[in-house]
Parts: sequence; structure tokens; C-alpha cells
Amino acid sequence: MKWLHNILEVFREELHNSIFDEGVIVFFFVVPLLYPLLYAYLYGNESVREVPTVAVDLAHSSTSREFLRKVDATSDVDIVGHCADMQEAKELVHRHKAYCIIYIPAEFDYALMEGKQAIVELYSDMGSLLYYKAVLASCTEVSLAMNKDIKAQRLVGATKEQSDTFAYPIEYEFVPMFNTQSGFATFMIPAVLMLVIQQTMVLGIGMMAGEEREKKRRGILEPHVIGKRPVEMLLGKSTAYLSIYVLVAAYVLCLVPHWFHLIQIWQWRDLLAFLVPYLLSCIFFSMTISGIAYNREVFIIMFVFVSVPLLFISGISWPSCSIPAFWRTVSWFFPSTFGINGFVKIGSMGALLRDVKPELVALWAQTLFYGFTAWLVYYRSYGKHLHDIVEVAEERLQARWADYL
Repeated sequence: MKWLHNILEVFREELHNSIFDEGVIVFFFVVPLLYPLLYAYLYGNESVREVPTVAVDLAHSSTSREFLRKVDATSDVDIVGHCADMQEAKELVHRHKAYCIIYIPAEFDYALMEGKQAIVELYSDMGSLLYYKAVLASCTEVSLAMNKDIKAQRLVGATKEQSDTFAYPIEYEFVPMFNTQSGFATFMIPAVLMLVIQQTMVLGIGMMAGEEREKKRRGILEPHVIGKRPVEMLLGKSTAYLSIYVLVAAYVLCLVPHWFHLIQIWQWRDLLAFLVPYLLSCIFFSMTISGIAYNREVFIIMFVFVSVPLLFISGISWPSCSIPAFWRTVSWFFPSTFGINGFVKIGSMGALLRDVKPELVALWAQTLFYGFTAWLVYYRSYGKHLHDIVEVAEERLQARWADYL
């Protein structure tokens, strides 16, 4: 059982280094603790409400005033002023006193009386698409409701049922599924949480690997490395990382969404069965690419800035079918791509394990592939050159002992 003793020794020492290394503490504990809270708090309102809007009403009619009054009564729009012309309204938008302009032309009522289509124009500061979406949705809802009333008034002598049928020949009902508020937090936060797990793991493991390589170049060998085979090193270290991130994942994926009232309709067995290959694939992926870490800082430079691109190519913020084939293929090399899509389906859409079979199979395939490549990295670092490192360490130890005597 010497191999088990060796694995436990590596596990204990790696867990100790993870807990007492200040830089690793930041990535393993501080960032997963604070970042989810920050993101969830910033987007806690789910959607934009009461967007400051100005109106330019050149029709000056009861119908145009009714339209603006109903738009102002919606939860998404706040008409903060009425301007005499477009120039005055543009000045308010340029000074960020308002973000949208509702323009009703002078011929608005004339078009309605002649039985023609009346036009209401909407101008928006496209610096934020959420402003445009909120005001457009409100104006569309009000216009549809007023269309119904105008059609009913023109159907002389009809019953109420005939008026309703004429206004809406095909009745429709808008029922948003899963994201009932059409909120930004429910849409984006679950993906960000999964990405935080991968990125912090990559940075922390890469920092520890860089520290070990700096010591190896100086001829310093960690005591728990001596006499250990690469596979024992791999299993001991990965078990230490897994024990840490089981707790981190429980906090990030369960507690944070609960505190901020995000949608959670997962079954714990399905979620657990999905997170196991995701955490393992992230661990072995991090250990594999840690082979290029020649110092502690290199991973901070390389991977901090790829978080946003990884979120884009995952297929959450932009449909994967619209992503170029090259970048879609690149995304398959990262566990976050399959982890994000699978977690969103399980957590926000109530999918069962069989419903995320493609993502689950992909994560287990990555676990096996990156587990093998991580073993190659450790074999190259500790197996092939282990005797040379031990000899250098023994020579330095003997030299120091001789100086002491």
C-alpha cells in the first residue's frame, strides 16, 4: 500500500500549499467568494426599469396623449419631459438626461382618420441595448392594445365577440419560459458562475506549478515529490484540488443563486452527476496547461483576459450556430463550453441528466483526455528528470552540511 501512502502524502502537502499560499488563496477562495456576489448584486434588478425617455408630440391630439400616457404607465418607461422639437430632445439625450425619444409626427391623427397606418418613431441611445429593448417593448405593447380599441370602434353594429375576433383573428399569448422576467441576471449569471470555477482553477493551479518550476530551476525539490511516481503525483494533487472545489462549487452554484433568487429547478442527483466530470475535466485541463507555467505570474497574464471570449464562444451570449466553425471548434477544447450549456439546462430549464447527454459525454471525454495529457506533463516534469533533480538536491545538501561542519 506504499502507493496509497504516497498519494495521501502528496494530497496532504498540496492541500497545505493551497491553503497557505497567499496568491493561491486569492484565486481558490477570495475570487470565488466575492466575484459571484459582485456579479449577482450588479445584475440583481434583472432588467432595466423606468428608462428616462422624452416625448416629441407634434400631433397634440387626445390619441397621441393617450398613447404617451399609457407608455409612461408601463414599468419600463419613465417619460421625463416633453420637447417642442427633435433638436431639443437630442440635446437631452446627449447630456444623458434621457436615453430614448418617442416622436409622434403631426400627421398622426390624420392618418388614423383616413384609415391609414399611423407611425410613431422611436430613437434610442444604442450605447445600451437594454434601454432600446425596454422602451421598444413598452411602445409595442401599447400600440397593439390601442390597435384593438381602434378596430373595435370602427366595426359599427358588431357584438363584443365579433369586435374581439376582428381585432385579433388569431389570439396569442406571450409566455416566457424559464426566464419569466426576461432578466439579464437569470440569463447570464449561471454561465458566469461556471466560468468562474474554471478560470480560478486554471490560475491557482498554474501559479502553484510555476512556483514548483522556479524552485526546480534553483535545484530545490519539494520533500513530498521525492520518491513519487508521476501517476501518484497526479492523483494526489487532483484529489486535493477536487476536495477544495467541491466546497467552492457548492457555494458558487447553490448558495449564491439562492441568495439572489435566481431560478433553481435542478434535481440534486442530476446536478451532482454533472458537476463531477466538469470539476475533474477542469482540474486535469488546468494541470495540463500548467506545463507552460515557468513562473507564478505567467498564467495571470495569459488567462485573465480570455474569460470574456470564452463566454462568447460558449454559445450562451451568442447562438453557437452563428459562431464561425473555427471558433466553435476551439470552444470544444475548454470544459467551460459544455459545463455552461449543461448547467444552464439543468439549473434554469429543469433538464434531467439524459437531456444533457451530449455535454456529459463531452466532459467525460475531456476528463480522460486531459487526465492523460496531465500525466504526460507530470512525467516530463517529475518522472523523466527526477533522478537528476534528486542528485542536484543531494549535492547542495552535502555542500551545506560541509560548510556547517
